[in-house]
Amino acid sequence: MKTTIRVNRKRPESMTKQITDQLTGLIESGAMTVGSYLPSERELANSLKVARNVVRGSYENLMKAGRIQSEGRQGRTVRSSGKKRASAAKTSRGAAKARKK
Repeated sequence: MKTTIRVNRKRPESMTKQITDQLTGLIESGAMTVGSYLPSERELANSLKVARNVVRGSYENLMKAGRIQSEGRQGRTVRSSGKKRASAAKTSRGAAKARKK
């Protein structure tokens, strides 16, 4: 996958936040589809000319947010598009079950 991620060292936001925000945007827009692999920490860090810990922090933020998941040694994959449809559907099903009782 060719990344269209860029970091600007002059911006007030940390490089980790910049990468996190850009990856979130790619996932939400569908440019990165569910199940697609993200570049390795080393690969992305080298292409952006940043420390590997910067990329690791970004990936950890995305994992905490439920956007990506670890596949062990295979890497990290996109988990969800970030749209709340699934959780909204669960809520409406729960409400429907409660009404039936």
